[in-house]
Amino acid sequence: MPAVCLCWDSLWGVIRRDWISDQSRMWTMLPHYRTRTDAGYARPCLTALFFTLTAFSGASAQDVLSPPDSVESAKAEQLNVIGIRQPQTTSADTAHLLDHALGYSTYSAGGVSALPVLNGMADDRVATLVDGMRIDAACPNHMNPAMSYVDPDSVSRAVAIAGITPVSLGGDSIGGTVEIERKDPLFAKTGNILVTGHVRGDYRSNGGGSGASGSLTVANDMFSLRYTASYSHASDYQAGGSGKQVRSTEYLSFNHAVTLGVKKANHLLALTFGQQDIPYEGFPNQYMDMTNNRSTFVNGKYKGDFDWGTLDVRGSWQRVTHVMDMLSDKGGHSATTGMPMNTDARTATYAIKATIPLGLKHTLKLGSSFDHNGLNDWWPPLQGSMMMGPGTYHNINNGHRDRLGHFAEWDAQWLPRFSTQLGVRNDLVMMNTGKVAPYSWTGMMAMADAMAAERFNQASRGRTDVNFDVTATGRWKPLDSLSIEGGYARKTRSPNLYERYAWGMGSMATRMIGWFGDGNGYVGNLNLSPEVANTASVTVEWHDPNPTQRWDLKIQPFYTYTHNYINVRRLSSFSNGLSMLGFVNHNAQSYGINASGSVRLWDRTAYGRGELVGNINWVRGVDLVTHSGLYHQMPANGLIGLHETYENWTGRVEVTLVKSKDTVDWLRNEPRTPGYALLGLGGSYRWRYFTLNAELANVLNQRYYLPLGGLSLGDYDATGVLGPLPGMGRSFNMNLTAAF
Repeated sequence: MPAVCLCWDSLWGVIRRDWISDQSRMWTMLPHYRTRTDAGYARPCLTALFFTLTAFSGASAQDVLSPPDSVESAKAEQLNVIGIRQPQTTSADTAHLLDHALGYSTYSAGGVSALPVLNGMADDRVATLVDGMRIDAACPNHMNPAMSYVDPDSVSRAVAIAGITPVSLGGDSIGGTVEIERKDPLFAKTGNILVTGHVRGDYRSNGGGSGASGSLTVANDMFSLRYTASYSHASDYQAGGSGKQVRSTEYLSFNHAVTLGVKKANHLLALTFGQQDIPYEGFPNQYMDMTNNRSTFVNGKYKGDFDWGTLDVRGSWQRVTHVMDMLSDKGGHSATTGMPMNTDARTATYAIKATIPLGLKHTLKLGSSFDHNGLNDWWPPLQGSMMMGPGTYHNINNGHRDRLGHFAEWDAQWLPRFSTQLGVRNDLVMMNTGKVAPYSWTGMMAMADAMAAERFNQASRGRTDVNFDVTATGRWKPLDSLSIEGGYARKTRSPNLYERYAWGMGSMATRMIGWFGDGNGYVGNLNLSPEVANTASVTVEWHDPNPTQRWDLKIQPFYTYTHNYINVRRLSSFSNGLSMLGFVNHNAQSYGINASGSVRLWDRTAYGRGELVGNINWVRGVDLVTHSGLYHQMPANGLIGLHETYENWTGRVEVTLVKSKDTVDWLRNEPRTPGYALLGLGGSYRWRYFTLNAELANVLNQRYYLPLGGLSLGDYDATGVLGPLPGMGRSFNMNLTAAF
């Protein structure tokens, strides 16, 4: 059941905004979520999958959840109070803000840590940017992905672009890019003082979920100070149909941030200091849970307009201390049970982008970026255990992964109806790690890990990859009602630290490595080559030529051939039928099609506005060496919904359809799951500064299993039965927001 409830006249109106040139009329169409059209050249973004928080448009990605600066300032001058209207999502996970974007899905992890998938490419294959900075997971199970550090209530813009991603949006990825931007500072009109903010409360019946968030801004025309905070909690949820609790699905999360903004003329400087604390988070498809995760970060952003163009400079620093063990429902978390695992990571980054107009029809973007990721991963001994002691297991010892990138991107408007974009990028990826150690160098139980550690320490571990990306796209608009984009991209991704440096060969040690939720054990490979993906795609958009835009249709077929795709080979089998797998390079291909459409059924003053909407996504991936399906490929899925808006009321009825998952990765023992259909109801009401949003998810309490959920290992510890992860049963969700 989709977890997002937006004002439905804005939902599809935003998607169609590419053909709405009259901005005042667009503001009328979007009374609840104002949308800004950034000035500048309309660049083509092939297979751009913009969720309703953004728009599919040639223009730069939009700030959708807050009005443009001029409107914001005008409201502050008139009322001296202005609240930023929030996305009406009932999920505590920012990754779900992008639900319904074409080709986008998530695979289950913790309650606030879902991992993104774009056209069948998941996790590290997707470049996830938070405030323009790349954040990599600091955990052998990827329990703390980039979007888990951002509360959805603080997001102003969320964008997903699959396949052919402009080189200016990052390298070292082959699946696409997800951009998350926090809100910019607010400022008052000259001579005024602005005091504004909002508070919000959330409730979820299934699992007893609750949450609260809010912000407070004090500003004049030059300085702005904002404080934001959020809290989110849930217990284990109940599965559909059976009503049984799904173990290891509880979580507790806190976020705090302070943003200082300075604006003068055409220059903006913003500094954000923040901390996140997750005391615990269960992971139902992992052997381990997260028993503490604390992140402290500083983000800086400068934007300036000059005679020669615009300059955007970003910088960040982050430290993460991360602890894994087993929560009580897995029988762990004491001095003599479980398995303590610690990670200490530091990230330092910068990104510089200059946009230079070359006349009226051409624009040049030049940029440079650097990302340093340092990682220590060690597992303290467990008291009284012969297997996990007497020493400390050093998994990654002073490892680092540094990436230096430069790009050039040329946008050209050759004709009023034809434009192109050409981009080239180079990324230098440098990796190394120190010597490692097993729990013990002696004894039969430690022999496999001791021998592997000796080989690893004697090997040359430093690696440098020189990667090149190229994108070429064109956009043609033969009719006012028809737009066609097409292009090609060569994208490259280097292995992550664990794919190269996870050295353990023991049964227990290897099962602690792996972010796939499949229960298998993984072994790294020092000799992995970077993945190189060649993608071709076309996007066709057709809509009603009438200015009222009563219907629209978008179709996006794509094909990707990947050299050196990082997959696995089987090394041995475990007693429970799962396997020890080693990372290897294979060639692979994936192809598919995404489509969406809408049609307005009625639009009358007495009845409001009603629309029928729908989308469908299908992808198929194949390893060309093993001829197995690629892991974590979502089966064909879609949505059919009826949305209505009447004055301050909105409502929706939606059916989510998912085909049975029959094509699986047999090497990883990926489970097959049956198809299902989920009915959802929802609506919202807005009165003055209050917005109430409510939904009933999985109305019929349908029993189903998550196609990308992996194995329910939390339940396996209690039942001894391996099976796919069950989905959530019926749940009443609501939130209330008050702006001031």
